[in-house]
Amino acid sequence: MSRFGLACRVAALALAFAVLAPPHWLALRVLSRRATPAPILFHRVFLWLFGVRVTQSGTPPAPGEAALVLANHVSWLDIIAIGSLRPLSFVAKSEIAGWPVIGGLAALQRTIYIDRQRRGATATVSAAMGHRLAEGELVVLFAEGTTGDGIRLLPFRSSLVGAARAALQAEAGRGRVRLQPLAIAYPRRNGLPVTLSERSEIAWYGDMELAPHLAAFVQGGAIDVHVVWGAPIAFEASTDRKVATAAAEAEVRAALRGVRAGGACPPTISVSPVRPGLDLHDPEVATI
Repeated sequence: MSRFGLACRVAALALAFAVLAPPHWLALRVLSRRATPAPILFHRVFLWLFGVRVTQSGTPPAPGEAALVLANHVSWLDIIAIGSLRPLSFVAKSEIAGWPVIGGLAALQRTIYIDRQRRGATATVSAAMGHRLAEGELVVLFAEGTTGDGIRLLPFRSSLVGAARAALQAEAGRGRVRLQPLAIAYPRRNGLPVTLSERSEIAWYGDMELAPHLAAFVQGGAIDVHVVWGAPIAFEASTDRKVATAAAEAEVRAALRGVRAGGACPPTISVSPVRPGLDLHDPEVATI
């Protein structure tokens, strides 16, 4: 991609943000709306501009069904890919709130922040997540606690899965909460299987510098992202969160193994590229 082409895409993305952000902010702050289509549209514009195609398989939660989504984490691109599917919010480290540009985007996504340096932060964040779940929302937790290389799945942490129990306590009539395993994989680039050497251009982990990584992402060409919704896990008042977390990890591990072997379920939805006249309520586009 030439510098001119990159500049045009960045300008188009900035224009999309300028158009979508003000009414979204107004709806959240003034009208007390829980969600609007703005983040979904913004993410899809990004995917279209930068040649990222997202497909998904499995059975996602039904519209309006609350779920704590437990996902693996490979790259910053995970957020855009998952965020393009439906209204939801993420759990992220508190440092992100202060990052230029990204912090503002995270705020519009209604991100729940956790300060890992503060004692008692887990309980506070679990309560916030539980409130969102009790309100019928989707909350995405990257259960590994950090990004990985896209090859090995790190152990899922169970501490914040306690938010499911907080949701049960917040709404006494609710008998269970859905834990939703979610696997995200990057199987192809430019139509060909991703090689080991290309994974560092997609996965962002460890002490990798962001600027060189973004440059490699822009220059590398089209990327296919496959999102697999695993079998849901019912979380009840008596459920052991460690056992439930381990079950979700096993689902994600099996889904990733299936994608790598080429045996995953056929994609049920193709999210991008964006089409003119996009109807967000069309089940063939996305479930809202």
